[in-house]
Amino acid sequence: MLHFLIKTHKPGTNYKQPHFFILNKGRNSGKPQKESFTNSFVIICKTEAEVEDSFWIAFSLWKSKFWHQHLIGSVIPFIHLAEFQKEFISKSTQLMQEHEEHQKNIEALKLLEQQEKRFNQNINLINDLRKVILYRYCNK
Repeated sequence: MLHFLIKTHKPGTNYKQPHFFILNKGRNSGKPQKESFTNSFVIICKTEAEVEDSFWIAFSLWKSKFWHQHLIGSVIPFIHLAEFQKEFISKSTQLMQEHEEHQKNIEALKLLEQQEKRFNQNINLINDLRKVILYRYCNK
C-alpha cells in the first residue's frame, strides 16, 4: 500500500521528503516529472521506493491518456486537485493489488523508455550526419 500526500506545488518550495511533480494544466495534464512544472501538483512520499512506484503509475496513466476524460476548461484544459487525488489514489490502490505484476510492468516500461531514448539519439545523429553531408555537397 502506498502512502503519499498530493498537494498543489508552490514555486520556490523545497521538499525534504522524496517527491515528484505532476503537470495539472494543458493537454499533457497528468505528466509526471522529477523537476517541477509551473502548474503542477506535488506527490510527497515516505520512501524513494514509493516515489518510484507512484511515478510509474502516474506515467502509465498519463501515457494511456487516462486524465483526458477528467480535464475541464475550453481554452486551457486543467484538472482539479480533488479530482486528481480521488482518481490517482483509486488507480494506485487498484494497480498495486498485484505488486509482483506491477514490478514486472515497471521494469518493462523502464526498458522501453531507455530504448526510446537511444532510438531518438540515433535519429538525431542520423539527421546531423545528413546535414553535414548536404552542407559539404552544396558548398563545393
